[in-house]
Parts: sequence; structure tokens; C-alpha cells
Amino acid sequence: MGTKSSDNGHSAGAVAVDNPAKVRNVVLVGPSGSGKTTLTEALLATTGVLTRAGSVTEGNTVCDHDPAAVRQQRSVGLAVAPVRHGDVKINFIDTPGYADFVGELRAGLRAADAALFVVSAAEGVDATTIALWEECAAVGMPRAVVIARTDHHRADVAGEIAACQEAFGAGVVPLYLPADDGLVNLLTTEDPRYEEQRNALIEGVIAESEDETLMDRYLAGEHVDQATLIADLETAVARGSFHPVLAVCSATGLGLPELLDGITRAFPSPLEHPLPEVTGVDGIPHPRLAADPDGPLVAEVVRTAVDSYVGRVSLVRVFSGTLRPERPVHVSGHGMADRGHEDHDTDERVAHVYSPLGATLREVPYCVAGDLCALTKLGSAETGDTVSAPERPLLVAPWEMPEPLLPVAVVPRSRSDEDNLARNLGKLVAGDPTLRLERNAETHQLVLWCMGEAHADVVLARLRAGGAEVDTEPVRVALRETFAARSPGRGRHVKQSGGHGQYAVCDVVVEPLPRGSGFEFVDKIVGGAVPNQFIPSVEKGVRAQLERGLLGGHPVVDVRVTLVDGKAHSVDSSDAAFQTAGSLALKDAAANGKTALLEPVDEVVVRLPDEHLGTVLGDLSGRRGRVLGTEADTAGYTVIRAEVPATELLRYAVELRSLTSGTGAYTRRFSRYDPLPQALAARSS
Repeated sequence: MGTKSSDNGHSAGAVAVDNPAKVRNVVLVGPSGSGKTTLTEALLATTGVLTRAGSVTEGNTVCDHDPAAVRQQRSVGLAVAPVRHGDVKINFIDTPGYADFVGELRAGLRAADAALFVVSAAEGVDATTIALWEECAAVGMPRAVVIARTDHHRADVAGEIAACQEAFGAGVVPLYLPADDGLVNLLTTEDPRYEEQRNALIEGVIAESEDETLMDRYLAGEHVDQATLIADLETAVARGSFHPVLAVCSATGLGLPELLDGITRAFPSPLEHPLPEVTGVDGIPHPRLAADPDGPLVAEVVRTAVDSYVGRVSLVRVFSGTLRPERPVHVSGHGMADRGHEDHDTDERVAHVYSPLGATLREVPYCVAGDLCALTKLGSAETGDTVSAPERPLLVAPWEMPEPLLPVAVVPRSRSDEDNLARNLGKLVAGDPTLRLERNAETHQLVLWCMGEAHADVVLARLRAGGAEVDTEPVRVALRETFAARSPGRGRHVKQSGGHGQYAVCDVVVEPLPRGSGFEFVDKIVGGAVPNQFIPSVEKGVRAQLERGLLGGHPVVDVRVTLVDGKAHSVDSSDAAFQTAGSLALKDAAANGKTALLEPVDEVVVRLPDEHLGTVLGDLSGRRGRVLGTEADTAGYTVIRAEVPATELLRYAVELRSLTSGTGAYTRRFSRYDPLPQALAARSS
């Protein structure tokens, strides 16, 4: 995203919309390879935006403009492709279907008011497809089902409809069916061969729209006119429980005009789709907004890209008000500090407003509520931020971001790469809320937490494209040390070299404590063997050594250190001397006694289809995991709760996906430290 142009060789330029009722924001959702990007290209060509549709395999589509998408031949980020059909502007939002990029899908769902759920006529419905359907259902997104690739030699439209009905429920009902001479509109056809399907469609529309009066008329045999049925169809779709099915062929154009008609006539406009909750930047709730161009300005950054020529490009959904060029705005970002996005509130100025077409930016005079646009050079804007009026700053409740669970440790190859890495990481993190940056002070590693291997590949490619040559290295897990048994230690720091010397002696006893107890320091000095003013010095020296570690160089936890005796000199003793003596005493206790390594243990919650339960339970056991229990979740799914050492989870995000054919998901949180087994401890020391 970033080429500025009035038309960039396309046959249609951008035109601003004045009325939210004349906008449809439609996100294309479906598994990777189902034909979403190809369908978008065909729709762009059908509506005259393109003179010729591009090809995914040739790498020249509007939406897959990212070099990583061209290389992988699949979408890696959302892209917007607006078209006009009649007097309605349709913003098609193409999203990736691969699980690593679910963050882009959720951003697309936030920007849209309805979804086209695209499935291939040749592939059936697998667990990954069902998971994507559940993503839409989780946010109550109205959706229709599009059966694409009907020209494939294995295409089975009837079989695919049946598979969708079985997987997604009875609300999936055909609206158009393929016939020898095109498509049959079941709402209007009087062909007796389709009477059963037509009746099922009409009954479904009336039932889901909850139009009881019309149902009585229909059951009484009264003729229902098409306009009434279309109005009820829109109501049924907007409720999110009725999903009309259309079959299309991107190569031949079959079904594309009907699809465009269906979107403009049956899909909800921004006026009909509920808007997210809004508060002031102080957290005080704000009255619910409406898609009113004259209302208070509230927009949200749904995607951020950094272009080498244009700079930062923010894709924005305007929920209320109107965005205009050469106007000041307030940019707010709150609630993402755990991802490396500190809370920020900044006043900036909008220089230009653009209508995006893939990577091409076409300038428009304004962007009204309900529409999508792109803004450039908002220096503080990040994905998820709110853009509002400076005199009335507001904050949109953020959408739920997925947690990145695959750590990748990166190392710059040279000093210049180190500088480029620091510069590029800020840009990547600003645009990708599913990427988390961790600078681990204990392992001294720079770790990028990614969604999976494909996501990591894209992140590394973008770093290298920005001039930062990096290598990866194995991720190290920060361990802890503790004492396995009671152990005495003496610290003697005596230096006499003429003039003021250093003299401090202390005797300590170190004892292990239960896990999670932390550190205790006990003073049992009798008779002033260590003067009172130097007892805190001993504790300070002990604490410093605990943080530095002992035999393995790992921080020491869960110990009690008791100061039992010592010696001091009236002239040469000092705070620094007793700090050093305390440190030496702890080292001596470790040398005389027995220490143990501790590893972090995480509490893991895995959600997976029932058919993979045995495989995943066996795998968790092989990871030294302890299963706490299982429980039934939604139909066909089970939740496993277990405790697993963090060292066994470094690649679990990838391996769980492999074990469950892409359908398993998990969360993790730190629980405690447990002793590392002897064999592994010997390898780690």
C-alpha cells in the first residue's frame, strides 16, 4: 500500500460517497486457496475498475501486493478493493485464510458490516473452514456463502451446499443455483423443478426475518411479491442467522452480477450494523454512536503499513462524522501496553484523504461515516488506534487480538544491521498487533513472538527488506537456581595495603524455602559481632548476588539467608566491604552445599476437536506435561487443562496445529518454577 495516483492505469477513479446508506463494507472470509483474491479480481474487472483481472500465480493481483504474498502465493494481509454497482459503493475487504494471519481477519471483520464466506466447490468443508466460520459468528457478523471455483473439474456445487448446511446449520439456504444457461434465482423462478428449493428459501427468509404476518399470508397460499421478499431477506441476513448461498465462477463471470445485486440489495449498510462501544479517553462511557456524517468524528485504524516512499499508511474505518483533509485530529491508543504499544494521545493533522485500491492511493475530498479510507503520515497512529476530533477526543473499544505464541530469537549480523533492526522493529510492531517484541534481560535475546512459521517468515522478510540482515538462533528459556539443602557459608573480605583498608567477615546459613516464597533475610547476630549499621549491607550484598546467580548464572529464588556471625574492624570495615562479604558468603554456601536448577512451568489450556484428543494428550505427556483435567466445550470440542514446562512449549504453536490439522488452539500463562530433571539440568549447566 502506498502508490499515490488518480487512477494508476485503472479504468475507474475514486469517487467519494455522501450517504452511508450507499455503502456496503464486505469482508471476504474463507480458507486459504478457496478463491477469495481471484474472486475480488473478477469483481473489479466486472465493475470496470480493472480492464483485466490479475492472477495470483502471476503475482499481479490488486490485493496481494505484498512481496511476501507474491512469494507465498497467498494473502498475508488484508486489502481493500472498492467498486461501484449502480449507485452503491462496495468496499471489498480481502483477508488471509491461513491461521497465522487471523489478526488480519479480525481487523477485516471490524472494518466490515457483512461477510462473504468463500468456499471452493472442489474442496468440501474442513475443520479450518469451520474455525473461520466461528470467527465470524463470534462477532455476530452477517454473512452469505459464496461457492467459488465452480469450473474446477472436481466441482460439486450440490455437495458443497450440503456440506455447508451440515457444518454451519440449517440457516444456510441456496439463493441461486447453477443451471445449463446460467443461474436460477430461487426467489423469482416459477420453474416447477425448483419448487422445493424455492419453498425452503422463502420459508427460511420469512422465518428468520420474524415477519409473522407474512408467514401467515404465505402459508395461506397468498402470492408474496419479490420486493417484500427482498426486504425480508435483508432483515434475515442482517440478523446473522440466515446465510444465502450463491455459486460463482471467477473465470467465466458466472454469478458475479447476481452477487453484486445481492450485496447491494440484501446486505446491511453501515446504518444497520451496530457500532463498537465508545468512551472518552478517561474511560467514561459515551452514548452509542450512529453512522452519521454530521456526528462527532470517530474512526479507527484497522491496519497500518509502512511504505518506503509514502511512509506510514493508516487504513481507517470511519464510524461517525466525516474525515476531511487539512484538518487536525486526535489519535488515541490505549490498552495494548502488554503488546509493546504504550498508551498514547497525540494531536496530528490529516494532510490528505485517500480511497485505497490495494496498494494504490486515490485522493478523495472526504470520507463519511460508514466508509473506508487511507491516511498517510499520521506519525503516532498504530493499528487499533482511534482517530477523533481534538476538541472531543474519544476512544473505541479495541477488538480482541490473538496472542502470539511462537518465539523467534533474532540476531543482527553487523552493527549497521543492529541500527536498522531497531528502526524497522518499531514500524513492524506499530502495524502488526499480533507481533510482540520482547527484549529478555536474563537471556540477553531479542525475541519476536509470532503467530506461526508463516507469520515469522513474513516478519523476517520485512526486516530484511528494510535493510536489517538478521539471523535466528534457538530461543533460551530463563531458568532459576535454588538451594536443595541447608548449607553454611563464610564471606571474608580483608584487604590491607597501607592506609585505609577493607575488613568484613560474615557467616551465613542458607536454607531452601517452598516454591514461590521468594527471599527471606534473617538477622541472628549476637553481641554485636557485626555492627548494626552493616547488617543491611550484608543483606544488600546477598540480594545482589542472588540476582547475578551462582553456579549457573541464573537468579536464585526461594531461599532464606540467616546471618549468624561475623567480624568487623573499627577502622577498616565499611558498607562496601560488608556487601562484598555477603556476596562471598552466598557463593561459599553454594560451593559447600547442593543447588538445583528450576524451570518455569506454564498453565496451558488447549481447545481442540474431539477426534484429536488422544493424540494431543499423548503429546502433552511426552512434553513432561501434567494433565489437570478435560471438559466438554461446544459441540465436538474438548478443553484440556495441563501444566507444561515452558521449555517444551517453544514450538507448540506449530506442532499443535500439525497434530490437529490446524484446528487446535491454546493459551498459556506462567504458573510457577519446578526443579529441572537431572539429565536436562546437566545439559543446561
